[in-house]
Amino acid sequence: MSEFKRVLVTAALPYANGPVHIGHLAGCYIPADIYVRYQRAQKRDVKFVGGSDEHGVPITIRAMKEGVTPQQIVDKYHEQIKQSLGQMGISFDIYSRTTSPVHHKTAADFFKKLFDEGLFEERESEQYYDEKANMFLADRYIVGTCPVCSNDNAYGDQCERCGSALSPDQLINPRSTLSDVVPVKKKTKHWYFPLQDYESFLKKWILEDHTEWKNNVFGQCKSWLDNGLQPRAMTRDSNWGIKVPLPDAEGKVLYVWFDAPIGYISATKELTENWADYWCKEDTKLVHFIGKDNIVFHCIIFPAMLKAHGNFVLPDNVPANEFLNIEGDKVSTSRNWAVWVHEYVKDFPGCEDVLRYVLCANAPENKDNDFTWKDFQDRNNNELASIFGNFINRTFVLMHKLCEGKVPRLHTDVLDEKDKGIIADIEAAKGKVQTALEHYRFRDALYEVIDLSRKGNKYMQEKEPWILAKSLTQIFPKEEAETIAQKSIDNCLHLCLQLTANLSILINPFLPATAGKMTYMMKVVERMLDWENAGRIDLLKPGYALRAPEILFRKIEDAEIEAQIQKLKAGVAETAKTIEQVSTAPISIIKPEIQFDDFAKIDLRTGVILSAEKVAKADKLLKLEIDLGYEKRTIVSGIALHHAPETIVGKRVVVVANLAPRKMRGIESNGMILMAENSDGKLIFVNSDTEVANGSSVS
Repeated sequence: MSEFKRVLVTAALPYANGPVHIGHLAGCYIPADIYVRYQRAQKRDVKFVGGSDEHGVPITIRAMKEGVTPQQIVDKYHEQIKQSLGQMGISFDIYSRTTSPVHHKTAADFFKKLFDEGLFEERESEQYYDEKANMFLADRYIVGTCPVCSNDNAYGDQCERCGSALSPDQLINPRSTLSDVVPVKKKTKHWYFPLQDYESFLKKWILEDHTEWKNNVFGQCKSWLDNGLQPRAMTRDSNWGIKVPLPDAEGKVLYVWFDAPIGYISATKELTENWADYWCKEDTKLVHFIGKDNIVFHCIIFPAMLKAHGNFVLPDNVPANEFLNIEGDKVSTSRNWAVWVHEYVKDFPGCEDVLRYVLCANAPENKDNDFTWKDFQDRNNNELASIFGNFINRTFVLMHKLCEGKVPRLHTDVLDEKDKGIIADIEAAKGKVQTALEHYRFRDALYEVIDLSRKGNKYMQEKEPWILAKSLTQIFPKEEAETIAQKSIDNCLHLCLQLTANLSILINPFLPATAGKMTYMMKVVERMLDWENAGRIDLLKPGYALRAPEILFRKIEDAEIEAQIQKLKAGVAETAKTIEQVSTAPISIIKPEIQFDDFAKIDLRTGVILSAEKVAKADKLLKLEIDLGYEKRTIVSGIALHHAPETIVGKRVVVVANLAPRKMRGIESNGMILMAENSDGKLIFVNSDTEVANGSSVS
């Protein structure tokens, strides 16, 4: 950190089209807040900026669903999101919004500078148009079948089931979300950013200069760069968004992923008149906290934009997390399979730090992780309450019982090996936690804090101050034994209290409300939580009277956990009813009507899976070898999250045999297997129970 004078931390801007869930917290907000609180404790010049992303298609889709205007939607959810994050202790210096006048001007000026310098390519192209709705369709207004995993409801920019980045042209059987009609191609004009011109710069900047980035971030960036970058349209046809600041751009707005990251800049402008110090001086450390679905935008597109504009610093690190699943299933807002933050704070009042702890201890730092309510209960009861909270409570109870409620002296003449050992543990913990935090290993850092409290429990249990006097009378005369015993008791509780003070400093970035309760009990001011005080054993002065202990973490009962599990199931069941009602509607409503000749073009064949294996560096893909009777085919299928390779060998499947070959992860896939999604969202095989020869036609 010595080469940086200031730190600017951003957290991804959530779409203001719905509430935030715990996946958002685990993905970027809690790690960002931990990092910022640690920087503040180090007394560094740090700013933490965020805000709501209030443009883009998700906003307009939600507005149409609720029958209100986009502005009403963003006003509603901006306030709800801001409140939820505040309740969880996410300590932004500013939480702004992209509908603010400052942001509109900042984003428009940014675009205009690039335009004036001739950096955009003006192109006329054919894009999808809904003739019934009489409007061009942004990527998110188009749905169709994903070419990777066969999800029938993939969006035109991304499949939310398998995570593949898509374009509308890649969708099979595309349709408009507005009217369900098949869209047509119509000419329109847009301004493209020549991303390919920055490929050499990005390769050096990332692949040579930032090899320390997390493997998941570095790997995804390398994949994009290895595949070659293409021009990207930075405008869209829409009436909702920041208007393109050009005279011949009626009905055009800035692409939301051009406008949104500029929101970090505009928010900093709102925060301080010295905003340029944080964005334009080379001695600023810029860190973006995001989820893995935003890596390409923050590591490829936005840095290229900043480079093109000039005068701006580039991110020093982008420590993106993977996804957090819930009870073994991927978070799905459409299916209501989520734990909503605003509901959690109502169901577990005063337990905000518990959720922060669980989401950090189980953070998806390097791979997708799973949140379960049982694990939530176990971590609270067996770690926070039984280890951390128990040590502090026992220390305060014994201090009041054996030392008249005051900090006892440390008698150096009777220090034993156990005393010296716990002193060494206290002094070493600071460095361990600090190293992990500086390298964005928040789970490791939290483990070290809890481990220190675990060592404190072990030390106290071995010293047994409550029976010292009695045991020593068996060795020494009573008066001498009582003197030695009192000194040993003093030493034990003095060191336990110093350990408690250190725990309050070390836990503060993770559990700020808990640290606040601890400083209250110790009757110390907030500045004791400064990082420079960690590792010291003289933080609480002998003779200082402390308050009575408070229970830091209550036990969470089985009934509370069962209620949350049932709430999850009830929510998804209620949503499933709506889906079922749609599925029983006439087929023509779900997909456009086709003629028999169209259907007859599809060649469906039966086959058997001979082998299955995971595709390297692709969590969702399996490479299948399928026996079609007349030949064997290699097919890449996006079903790895639903089926283990070893469990599907020998399965009978139905294959689209005449689908044009397509390369995925360097493997040529020759066909597609048919799958169906059951009520739990799991992909199941569409097959025939009747024994037929491989390669038989299906009609």
